[in-house]
Amino acid sequence: MIPMIELGVNIDHIATVRQARKTVEPDPVWGAALAELGGADTITVHLREDRRHINDRDVRILRETVRAKLNLEMSCAAEIVKIACETVPEQATLVPEKRNEITTEGGLDLLAAQSAIAEIVTRLKNKGVFVSAFLDPETAQIEAAKKLGCDAVELHTGTYSNAQTESERQKELVRLIEGGKLTTSLGMRLHGGHGLTYHNVLPIARIPNMFELNIGHSIICRALYVGLQNAVAEMKRLINS
Repeated sequence: MIPMIELGVNIDHIATVRQARKTVEPDPVWGAALAELGGADTITVHLREDRRHINDRDVRILRETVRAKLNLEMSCAAEIVKIACETVPEQATLVPEKRNEITTEGGLDLLAAQSAIAEIVTRLKNKGVFVSAFLDPETAQIEAAKKLGCDAVELHTGTYSNAQTESERQKELVRLIEGGKLTTSLGMRLHGGHGLTYHNVLPIARIPNMFELNIGHSIICRALYVGLQNAVAEMKRLINS
């Protein structure tokens, strides 16, 4: 029997709508509950340094209310690491962060600050947090993740998702497949995410040993028409079809 791929639902965009008016609704905490009812295995949030969408209150309440797995996407900034160590999500995913970017633009460069990242990984794991690193499918970066003690690698699928031609898309898919092979051969769990939609997710879901896919924007867009619970359920069925 083929293992089911777990679905992580990123609810940042619910908070983005809230912050557009600086009000209290829609509440991402309610969104998380509906996503869980739709079959989400993980609730993913990115606590950015500028708090442009998810804020500290959201993380703390979600930590108390989410009954699936809470995955905190986080930069390596000291303040964010402190919050992660205080709230102790089941999973933390280390991601790069630039203040002027609309969304995450690429994988984290583990080679640029190995000692600092190793210390962060150790602090999180000492709290019992499962640590993943969001990386481009590059051999040196994946090998560094293993060296630094990461439990999983989430391969950045954005380049694949944004490919303009089929040949470009296939080239990126091959890179992801090879990155996945290396990740699992090193004993780390394989995750994927960024830019995935109902239209392009299947080839990624079929990468051998894919364990978890994190998807946000496409699911929230679909939810405007069919409701969040249904949108999550549709994606969960699709990635396991």
